[in-house]
Amino acid sequence: QVQLVESGGGLVQAGGSLRLSCTASGRTFSTYAMGWFRQAPGKEREFVALISWSGSRTQYADSVKGRFSISRDNAKNTMYLQMNSLKPEDTAVYSCAADLYSRLVADTRVYDYWGQGTQVTVSS
Repeated sequence: QVQLVESGGGLVQAGGSLRLSCTASGRTFSTYAMGWFRQAPGKEREFVALISWSGSRTQYADSVKGRFSISRDNAKNTMYLQMNSLKPEDTAVYSCAADLYSRLVADTRVYDYWGQGTQVTVSS
């Protein structure tokens, strides 16, 4: 079992920055990969970024590449998403997810546990 709690969302102007955090409990954090996904109103959930258990491998959606950065601190059981140069189209509920078998693919179906999500709103 893994419990995930996101924080750090909020309202920001276009061009601004936010850092999201995802704190995990339960199974040893350093043994599984993690990902960030987002869902805008009326749209399907979409992949944002993922990171391997060690942090040595990352992957990003094309829409956020160069603006967002995923990282993790295994000593703190926490994963981060640094979001810079935010755009109104980044507005969504952002959720973190645990990939217990480290399949490292951008597919919601392989993720085993999900957080409740945190709202990010970017105003123009």
